[in-house]
Amino acid sequence: GLTGVTGSTGATGPTGTAGITGVTGPTGTAGLTGVTGPTGATGSMGETGSTGVTGPTGATGLTGVTGSTGATGLTGTTGSTGATGITGVTGPTGATGLTGTTGSTGSTGISFTTNSMFAGNTTGSTIAVLLGGTSIPLPSNQDLDSFTVNGTNTTFTVPANGRYYITYQINPTATLLAGSRLILNGTTPIPGSIITPALAVSSYNNDVIVSLAAGNTVTLQLFGLVATVVLTGGGSSGAALTIIRLSG
Repeated sequence: GLTGVTGSTGATGPTGTAGITGVTGPTGTAGLTGVTGPTGATGSMGETGSTGVTGPTGATGLTGVTGSTGATGLTGTTGSTGATGITGVTGPTGATGLTGTTGSTGSTGISFTTNSMFAGNTTGSTIAVLLGGTSIPLPSNQDLDSFTVNGTNTTFTVPANGRYYITYQINPTATLLAGSRLILNGTTPIPGSIITPALAVSSYNNDVIVSLAAGNTVTLQLFGLVATVVLTGGGSSGAALTIIRLSG
């Protein structure tokens, strides 16, 4: 027959005690990730908001510690010297000072050459030369400032101590090999005054400087050969002797 009308639901009975939770089943396999949908269109930029009020300035911080001084840099190149300035105008010359008084004249110095002499032979004398030496007479043109001469005009005496310049010449009429020299005090040849020719000569010329004492004598000689020698004459100098004092 027909289903009868459902009766009204009875009142709900009290909830029964929860049963024990059953064992959790195994986690199922993760499903596949779905396809990413397309990116949506970028929305329009919103309006810029108004600037906020500026906040108060913060308190000034403490000054930091001063750093160490850096190394001194290299000295720069010296600049070129500037141009020399124009020389200033020369000042006026000062007035000339008064001329000082002339000093007294000093004493006259010693003149050593006041002691000098000259003597020659222009008579054409004939000289008998001996091996040991023969003195030549010099009677001509004598100028004997303080010197003296012996009677044969062969020996001249020195008037004062000093250094003397002595020069002599002998000019025979023919060449000869005899030697010539000056003799000091009658016996001693004066070094440097001696001429001993290797070949025959027709004239002799020599000069020396020697220290002499007052009273010394000087003689001109030919020596070293036995011969008769004729000196040039007729006004020509057959022989001559000059002595000049140089210093005291």
